[in-house]
Amino acid sequence: MNTPAKSKSRTYWLLWAIVSAALTGWLAYGMSFAKLSDSPARATARSLFLPGQTTSGHHQIELACNACHTEAGGGREVLQDACVKCHGAELKEARDSHPKSKFTDPRNAERAAKLDAAYCVTCHVEHKPQMTNAMGVTLPNDYCHICHDDVAKERPSHKGMAFNTCASAGCHNFHDNRALYEDFLLKHAKDPARTEKPILPARDFGKRLDEFSDYPIARYPNVALTRDKADWGTVPSNPKIMDGWLATSHAKAGVNCSACHELTAESGQKNWIDHPTQQVCTACHAAEVKGFTNGKHGMRLAQDLPAMTPSQAQIPMRKDAHDKKLSCITCHGAHRFDTRTAAVDACLTCHNDQHSLAYKTSSHYKLWQKEMSGAASAGSGVSCASCHLPRVEFRTPDDVKRVLVQHNQNDTLRPNEKMIRPVCMSCHSLQDSIDALADRNLIEKNFTGPAQVHVRGIEMAVARDAAAAKSKPKASASDE
Repeated sequence: MNTPAKSKSRTYWLLWAIVSAALTGWLAYGMSFAKLSDSPARATARSLFLPGQTTSGHHQIELACNACHTEAGGGREVLQDACVKCHGAELKEARDSHPKSKFTDPRNAERAAKLDAAYCVTCHVEHKPQMTNAMGVTLPNDYCHICHDDVAKERPSHKGMAFNTCASAGCHNFHDNRALYEDFLLKHAKDPARTEKPILPARDFGKRLDEFSDYPIARYPNVALTRDKADWGTVPSNPKIMDGWLATSHAKAGVNCSACHELTAESGQKNWIDHPTQQVCTACHAAEVKGFTNGKHGMRLAQDLPAMTPSQAQIPMRKDAHDKKLSCITCHGAHRFDTRTAAVDACLTCHNDQHSLAYKTSSHYKLWQKEMSGAASAGSGVSCASCHLPRVEFRTPDDVKRVLVQHNQNDTLRPNEKMIRPVCMSCHSLQDSIDALADRNLIEKNFTGPAQVHVRGIEMAVARDAAAAKSKPKASASDE
């Protein structure tokens, strides 16, 4: 007999089954796609599977699980491949001082047994905020001591130094020691405080188009266009947009409206796009776009996620910029592509931290104003981009050397000594650069005033070199 109690029980079970099926389907929906599109429901479902908070370096792409976990249940080898895929080129450029080969070398077997640094995840572990320091480093601050516990015996100058200062006092970096190794310190030990000509390298992309095999020179013949040559198709002409475009390097290099706004389908049909994405920039600026999508500003786009907004940042941002979606044209503009605006104003439109706010009272800003007014030579000013989007030497795939603006703004942030060679030493001595970057208060003030921290690395290198020269046996007359 079907009693009211049994009927009620069946209803409850039916509701439970429906809710469970719906919840299972929703969760499966979140995890069943390799990449996330702009779907809040899918993103919310996937977020429930996160085992813990991610670091500041990866939190923007934490829902793109496949970025690191390329195979279900994959172990360290899979994660290692993912790390190298994103960061391998950076380590190669840095001439990694602790490469994998050092830990697979049989001569270092004893040290490798203490610290298996052949795998990135030994030191850089995600989803464990309770043991994670800046940028995902999970080892204690004295991790150098694990392998170098005898350094005080080998180098008396290190006697009495705390083991937590190796990588935090401007002396050593685990991966990138380009500006801190002894030969470099000795080479620049006697440099004057300021260089003779404090000038940043000049960009040369426009002057070298004919040399780049991957530049579509046939389509954009590097010949200046006039107003009557603009091919905006059936779109109503906008005088303001037209004047802006005519003033750009694009118009002067033969890059017409259709270059960005016209998409050719597989059928050969040409379609007009009102709002092109950063992908159209890749046709000519592939290296710059790659840098942009490797950095924090564009890394979400590289994982097929919606563009980053300042509200997702973990440092202070202006509230009126919280919903701004970051792409190439966010900083460069849609038609003027004004590099001057992109170098300072675009940054301060979003950034609201102490370092950024102090920029306009700094000596760097005064130099920038002089250059912009024409009172000083090109390259003598220091903008936000001068330091955080530095001009670096770059070789194209066909081995043509050029000066590239590195659009990965995170490339020189950690450790900040990476900024010394491509940026600081264009104007300052090595010693001044090391001291300034070791002074956290000075950084907050945007380098206004002298450094109150002094790193003795150069002095120690000079003393060690002098001692080695003194102990070297003198050549005898017979040897001569």
